[in-house]
Amino acid sequence: MTENTFRADAGDRPVLVAVDGSASSYQAAAWAAVDAATHGARLHVLTSVALIGGLGPAMSLPEAEMTWLRTDGQRIVTEAARIAREAVQDAELDLTTEVTFDLPIPSLIERSKTLRTLVVGSRGLGAFQRGLLGSVSTAVARHAHCPVTVVHDRSATDAVTLTKPVLVGVDGSENSVAAVEYAFDQAARRKVELVALHAWRDSSSIDLSVADWDSIRESERALLAERLAGFAERYPDVTVRRIVVSDRPVRALLEASTDAQLVVVGSHGRGGFSGMLLGSTSNALLHVVECPIVVIRQR
Repeated sequence: MTENTFRADAGDRPVLVAVDGSASSYQAAAWAAVDAATHGARLHVLTSVALIGGLGPAMSLPEAEMTWLRTDGQRIVTEAARIAREAVQDAELDLTTEVTFDLPIPSLIERSKTLRTLVVGSRGLGAFQRGLLGSVSTAVARHAHCPVTVVHDRSATDAVTLTKPVLVGVDGSENSVAAVEYAFDQAARRKVELVALHAWRDSSSIDLSVADWDSIRESERALLAERLAGFAERYPDVTVRRIVVSDRPVRALLEASTDAQLVVVGSHGRGGFSGMLLGSTSNALLHVVECPIVVIRQR
């Protein structure tokens, strides 16, 4: 293990997991380790001991307090590294750790430019507590330059869960193409089924004839098929189960996620604030699905 080291270039895009001593961040470390091992990537475990608010950054604190913070941060990354290695068992894992005084949100967003994936817990208690990891996860999902995985109370790395499918939401937009590609890659590497779910807005209150409903249903099925076109040839070993439902996307994906090991959704903004806002579906799902969720931002 190499401590206090971060390196990344075009040929070395690590998986970075931000930990803070909370249960969900340690679950995130386990998920990140499995993902890194699956991709043959390095795992970098990071904690920030920066103070947010109050008198300013930790660098202005007395040396004794800075030393205590640094020691506490090292305790956190050491435990996270232990959990990460335990999650992959005998698999090879190139793992580095780092304790930083950088403010977490801007630091993680900047680092995301050179990452394969950024992984965070859904809520925090430890060194990130002054900024709350929940706010960190929301911020990086909105602004990061790489896929962001948010892990809740379970890492979904046990033997049974790892046999469950990868679930991807397909909304028919160009933005969802990157999410579909990411989901296919994950399903192929994990050797599991891919569930591609397309839901359109609930129109139960609209008086439509049977013929109209049949026409809409066929149109939506064709749209899903169009968005999946080409991926079957690229990933011939991935079995794809298609689900097309007349329901609100959030509700349909949330229900389907109960039997998935991972949910993948695209993210897109609205209007001139596209760099700041998550799409309504990804934003709504971010903190309510029980399994890990990956948000793919449009580049």
